[in-house]
Amino acid sequence: MTLWQRLKPIRARLLMLLAVVGPGIITANVDNDAGGITTYSVAGARYGYSLLWMLILTTLALMVVQEMSARLGVVTGKGLADLIRESLGVRATTAIIGILLIANLANTVSEFAGVAASMEIFGVSKYISVPLVALGVWLLIVKGTYRSVERIFLVASGLYLAYVASGILARPPWPAILQQAITPSFHFEAGYVTLFITVIGTTIAPWMQFYQQSAIVDKGLKVTDYAYERLDVMVGTLLTDIVAAFIIIACAATLFVNGVPIETAKDAALALRPLAGPYAATLFAFGLLNASVFSAAILPLSTAYVVCEAFGWESGISRSLKEAPVFFGVYTALIVLGAGIILLPIKSLIDAMLASQTLNGVLLPVILVVMLRLINDKRLMGRFVNGRVFNILAWATVAVLIALTVILVITSVFPDLLG
Repeated sequence: MTLWQRLKPIRARLLMLLAVVGPGIITANVDNDAGGITTYSVAGARYGYSLLWMLILTTLALMVVQEMSARLGVVTGKGLADLIRESLGVRATTAIIGILLIANLANTVSEFAGVAASMEIFGVSKYISVPLVALGVWLLIVKGTYRSVERIFLVASGLYLAYVASGILARPPWPAILQQAITPSFHFEAGYVTLFITVIGTTIAPWMQFYQQSAIVDKGLKVTDYAYERLDVMVGTLLTDIVAAFIIIACAATLFVNGVPIETAKDAALALRPLAGPYAATLFAFGLLNASVFSAAILPLSTAYVVCEAFGWESGISRSLKEAPVFFGVYTALIVLGAGIILLPIKSLIDAMLASQTLNGVLLPVILVVMLRLINDKRLMGRFVNGRVFNILAWATVAVLIALTVILVITSVFPDLLG
C-alpha cells in the first residue's frame, strides 16, 4: 500500500471538514464587531493586560452556548426561531422577534458607524463610504448564493488576523502578558467593573444563536456532520478570542503605558500611529473596517432569517427575490435604515449603541433558557441531549451570563449606581 493510499481516510475527513466548516467560524468572528473592538480597545488602553485572563472564561462560555446552537441545528434541521415558535407559541415568539428586530437595527447602525469611522481614518467621507458599503453588502446577499457568500465571509474572518499583526508590531512584553493572562485579578472601581461586565457582555449576543443555527440549516448540514460542525464552532471561538486578546495587547502595549486616553476604536487606530508606527495603525484601522462591513452584512441577514422562520415564510440566500420576498425585504430595510441613520447629522451614536446593548441584555436570558429547554428535550434531540456534566456546565454558564447581563442592563439604565 502506497503512502498516498494510506492517507486516503485522512484526506477524506479533511475534505469533509472543509465542506462543513463555515457557520461556526463566521458567527464567532462577527462577534468582534465595531462595538466589540471598541470595548477591547478601551479595555487595553485603560487597564493594560489586567483583563486578559477573562478571555479564557469567555472562550469557554461562548464555546458552550454556540455548540448547543450548532447541535440544535444539525439534529432538528430547523432554525432557532422556528423551534421557539413551536415551543412557546406565536405570541411569545412575536414579542421576542420584536425586541430582536429593534436591537439588531441599533446594532446595524453601530456597524455602519464603524464603517464611517474607519474610512474617515483613510480620509474618505462617510457620505461616500457608507452608501458604497451598503450597496455592496446588499448586492452580495441579494445576488449571491449561499456557497459564494459563505466563501466571502470566511475570507473576511481571516482578515481579522490584521489585529494579530498589529499587536505583534506593538512589541509588547510577552512574559508580562502571559503572567497576567493566567493570573485572575479584579479591582472594585466603577470604571473597571463596568468594563469587566461589558467585555463579557460583548461575547454572546442573541443574534448569534439565531444566525448560526439558520446558517447550518441553509447550508443543509445534517446530524452526520455534527462532529465536523462542533470542530467548526471550537475553531471559530478560539480564533475570535485570540483576535480579541491581540486588540487588548496592541492598545495596552502602546496607549496604556503612555497614558493615552481613548473612547472609540477610531481613537485607538489614530493614537497607535505615533506609538507603534504607521503599519500597526493602518492594520488596526483596516481591521475595524473589515469587522464593520462584515457585521453590517451579517446582522441584517440574521434578522431576516429570524423573521421568516418565526412566521413560516421562505428564506435563504440561494433563493431569488420572487421566491423569498419577505426575507430580502427585511434585509433591504435594515440595510437602508442602518446606513441612512448614519448619514443624518447626528453628533453621537452612544444612545443607539446603549439601547442595543440593553435590549440584547433583556433578550439574552430568555433565549439561553429556551435553548437549554430545547437541547434537553429527548423527543426533539434523542440521544443528542446534554449529558449530566455538560448540563451542569451549561446551566452554570447561563446563570453567570444572566447575572452579568442583568447587572449590565441595570448599570446601563442607571449609570450612577456604580458611583
